[in-house]
Amino acid sequence: MENQIKQFKKIMQDEGLDEIVIKSFMDYYRQLLHGSTGKLTESEIAPPGSDKIEKRSDLEDYEKPPYEQLAIVKLNGGLGTSMGLNKVKSLLQVKNGNNFLDIIAKQTKYLRNKTQEQIPLLFMDSFNTRSDTLQYLEEYPDLPTKDLPLDFLQNKFPKIRQDNLGPLQMKDNKLNWNPPGHGEIYMTMQLTGILDKLLDKGIKYLFISNSDNLGAIVDRNIFGFFAENNIPFLMEVCRRTEMDKKGGHLAETKDGQLVLREIAQCPDNELQYFQNINHYKYFNTNNLWVNLIYLKKKLEENDGRLPLSLIINPKVVDGVKVYQLESAMGAAISIFEGSRAILVGKDRLVPVKKTNDLLAVRSDAYVLDDYYKLVLNNTLNTPPNIELIPKFYKTLQQFDEHFISIPSLKNCKALQVNSEVYFGNNVKIKGKVEINDSLKLEDEILEDVKL
Repeated sequence: MENQIKQFKKIMQDEGLDEIVIKSFMDYYRQLLHGSTGKLTESEIAPPGSDKIEKRSDLEDYEKPPYEQLAIVKLNGGLGTSMGLNKVKSLLQVKNGNNFLDIIAKQTKYLRNKTQEQIPLLFMDSFNTRSDTLQYLEEYPDLPTKDLPLDFLQNKFPKIRQDNLGPLQMKDNKLNWNPPGHGEIYMTMQLTGILDKLLDKGIKYLFISNSDNLGAIVDRNIFGFFAENNIPFLMEVCRRTEMDKKGGHLAETKDGQLVLREIAQCPDNELQYFQNINHYKYFNTNNLWVNLIYLKKKLEENDGRLPLSLIINPKVVDGVKVYQLESAMGAAISIFEGSRAILVGKDRLVPVKKTNDLLAVRSDAYVLDDYYKLVLNNTLNTPPNIELIPKFYKTLQQFDEHFISIPSLKNCKALQVNSEVYFGNNVKIKGKVEINDSLKLEDEILEDVKL
C-alpha cells in the first residue's frame, strides 16, 4: 500500500494543499487501510444522562449577552445534489423571492441593528460554491466586517477507489475530489488565519449553523447561558421522531463524555438501536456554539487539527465505487471536557434537504418574522408532514413542473402524494390528504380526504 500512499501525497501536493491537510487525509487513510470502519458500537456508548442535557425552556432571560464577542459562521459548501441541482444550494429561492443568502444577509443586518454591534458573518465555502456565493453577495456591500473576509475556503480530499484503495482518476479533475465533511471547519479556521483574526478582534464565541437552516438565528438566552457558564462547546439538539431516526444521534461514552454518532458509524447489525427513538432520544441540529479560546488551545495540543472520528462515506462516481473520507463538526463534542447539549424546539431547525421541505417553506405554512427567521404560521402547531413520491418530485425541475402554483398548507397536517399531480392556482390542502390518482388540481379545497 506504500505505492498508494505516495500517489495520494503527490496528488495533494500537486494540488497545492497544505501539509496539515495532507497529514489529516493520510491519518484517516491509514485508518481505512488498517481496517478501521469508523464504527461506534453499543458496547462503547449509551444514551446520555439527563444531567448532560440542558433545556432551552428552563433558561433564564439574558437581556444583554456579550454580542461584541460573537461571530457567526454559515456552512455553505453544498450544491443541493439531492434535489438535482448543480449550483450553489443557497442560491435556491425559498421564500418571498428570497434565496437562502438573501435571508441570511437580512437576518444578520437585523441582528446588528438590534444589538448595535457589527457582529461578523462568515461563510465556509467549498471549491464548488465559493465563486457563485461571493459574486451574489456583492449585492450586500455592507455585509463584510472590517479586517475580515466574508468567507473562508474548505479544503478537499481525494476520492478513493473501493476496488484497489487507490486515487480516483477521472478526466474531469473535479470529480476526483470531495469536501472532507464539515468537521474540517476547525482546522480550516486555523489554517486560513480566521481563528487568530477573530481572537485578535476580541471575538470569543462562535455560532455555527447550516446555510439551509433558516431557523438558526442567534438566540440570546442560549448565547447568554453558553457565555456565562464558560462552556467550551454547546450543541443544540432536538427530540427525535420517526422522521429523524436515520439522522445522527447524541450518546455518551462509558466514561461520561458526550459523543455524536452518525448512521455511517453504526454497525449494520445495530441499526435497530440506532433507529430506536426512545433509546437514543436526541439528534444534532448542527447548530453549534464554540468557545474560540478553548478551540485554539485544543488545536495547539493536536498539531493544528482536532482528532475527530472518521466517517467513511461510500459513493458512486460515473459507475465507479469510491470512498469519501469525512468528519462531522458535531463530533467535536467528544473532544472538549465539559461540553454540553441543550434541548431546543423544532423551530430552531427548518432545513431544506428535499423537495418535500421546499414545498413546506415556500407555502404559507411558514412565514418570515421580523427577524427574517422562518417560522410556522400561527395556524399550525407542528410542521405539515409532507411526502412527495420521488419518481415525479425528486428534482427541482420536476418540482417546478408539477407545482405551477404552490398550494395553501397553512391548515395542513399531512400531505402524501403518491402519483403524478399538477398543482394549479388556488389549491388549498387542509387536515390530512393523501392523493393516489393522477390529477390536475385548480381552484379546489381538499380536506381530510384520500383520492
